[in-house]
Amino acid sequence: MTDDQPGRDRRVEHTDDGRYVVVGGRRWRATDPSIPEKLRVELVRALMAGRRGVKRHGDAARVVVHDAKVALGERGDPWWEPTEDGTRQRLGAAIRTLLRARGTGSICPSDAARVAGGDRWRELMDTARSVAFDLRGRGMVAVTQKGQRVDGTEVRGPIRLVADSALEFADTTE
Repeated sequence: MTDDQPGRDRRVEHTDDGRYVVVGGRRWRATDPSIPEKLRVELVRALMAGRRGVKRHGDAARVVVHDAKVALGERGDPWWEPTEDGTRQRLGAAIRTLLRARGTGSICPSDAARVAGGDRWRELMDTARSVAFDLRGRGMVAVTQKGQRVDGTEVRGPIRLVADSALEFADTTE
């Protein structure tokens, strides 16, 4: 195990390749080490809030835990072997998780791209925007520009994303 990767819990045993943690002799997929620390902390907090939500609301709240684990790279396609479909799923999970975590606040699609892409996040910006527009079509996300909701997919310039009415369990901060 190497201790030179930021965000790693030094008290948990990792496999030599860093892809798994070993707990009680069982391997579990590790969090993607390329996630910027600030975003990783926010995603872990959202995961813990989701787990508390499951205790309060039952199985219906499991979507929050699942999204957080996919965003962290602990579920879905392995973070070390990303596929196009897996990257889109991870971007969607990151968008939903970050919006839940921020309540009435907003995120930039680049936040999700940084989660799913690490140092190569800029390469994912078009895909992150596309996923955001897909989520808007499902009523989970509103796309804004200069504080106003915008329609269409041919929006130029910076956009922000806010939670919309179909985002399940958006109240995980209680």
